[in-house]
Amino acid sequence: MPALGVCLSLVAALEAAPLGPSTFVPTTTFTLAWTHSIEKVRWEEDYQVELDPATTLPRLHATAARIKGSGAGMEPPADAVLRGGWYHYTPAIAHPAALRLTRSEFTPDYDWCVAGECHKMSKLIASDAGLTNVIACFSY
Repeated sequence: MPALGVCLSLVAALEAAPLGPSTFVPTTTFTLAWTHSIEKVRWEEDYQVELDPATTLPRLHATAARIKGSGAGMEPPADAVLRGGWYHYTPAIAHPAALRLTRSEFTPDYDWCVAGECHKMSKLIASDAGLTNVIACFSY
């Protein structure tokens, strides 16, 4: 039986070989977090991996997001609610097809959090200082 989770791939590797290597992470919930490189403001987004009822294929579901403060060009959405120093809101795109994460050697890596435990994304997949693609997937 296939396991539900996310596949992490380096976009440059995908462009070179569309069926290129990826890392499977067996999880149905995760938080992606990062600190803005200029404003030093923490962002966190919560996701679920679920089956699309129409296609029975895996998809991402953005369930909640938080910003620890605000800064130039980083205003929280108009419907955000300030609680405990964080602006809480529901992401406008509920089911993104993929997350394309820009990773640079000049900024701290994304934090990948599952069940309250966080670590740098580089523990899951190395960075090539380009884009990392995150999609919902099955592992067989």
